[in-house]
Amino acid sequence: MATTKLSVTMVKSKFGRLPNHQACLNGLGLRKMHQTVEVPNTPENRGMINKISFMLKVEEV
Repeated sequence: MATTKLSVTMVKSKFGRLPNHQACLNGLGLRKMHQTVEVPNTPENRGMINKISFMLKVEEV
């Protein structure tokens, strides 16, 4: 069974953000502005995405 993936792009800077917001970015594998990563659609990743949704652009792949 193929799991769906999410394409996540950072559109706002991590500088000046709360430490737990920066930790969510690191957990998703985002390090630079406009960097895009594909992550599995799991509850853990969804929670991190929901916490910092104002900084991200998310698309289902």
